[in-house]
Amino acid sequence: EEVFGPVVVIESYDGADFKKVIDSVNDSKYGLQAGIFTNNLNKAFYAFENLEVGGVVINNTPSVRADAQPYGGVKDSGLGREGIRYAIDDMTEPRIMLLNNVGVL
Repeated sequence: EEVFGPVVVIESYDGADFKKVIDSVNDSKYGLQAGIFTNNLNKAFYAFENLEVGGVVINNTPSVRADAQPYGGVKDSGLGREGIRYAIDDMTEPRIMLLNNVGVL
């Protein structure tokens, strides 16, 4: 069952196989949001392009949202996006990637 509430899963990996990490996330029947913490833009864009979720947030928790952005999930985590603006596109899966602290010295 999908939990309806704030839940976080934190998993570390040895850095050797990022693709395997993405595959393990996609091995779920749910896909609301994902948060990826990295300073590597290639990994950030790989995650955005390959994660089967409604939104990917880079360097922050996946609970971050702005009212203007589409919010919702894929797979068994929902259909469509919140808000009247997205009612017309309720059969699409728009996604967003937020970058935080990129290029900070």
